[in-house]
Amino acid sequence: MRNRLKEIRIKHNLTQNQLAVSLEVSRQTIISIEKGRYIPSLPLAMKISKHFHSKIEDIFFEEEFDYEME
Repeated sequence: MRNRLKEIRIKHNLTQNQLAVSLEVSRQTIISIEKGRYIPSLPLAMKISKHFHSKIEDIFFEEEFDYEME
């Protein structure tokens, strides 16, 4: 799963720490999500999407794969 959290956070002029405090998570959680090392729980993903007034799928999405047709 990929995400646009860092891009959106920067667009809103927020530091990782400011976002973490607002979401009541650690700064390390924000770092891990942004780097793709941690996939947030559904409640946290919903909290993030509400914070940015966005749909979850506008922030989090599956990587597109190139499937060969057989």
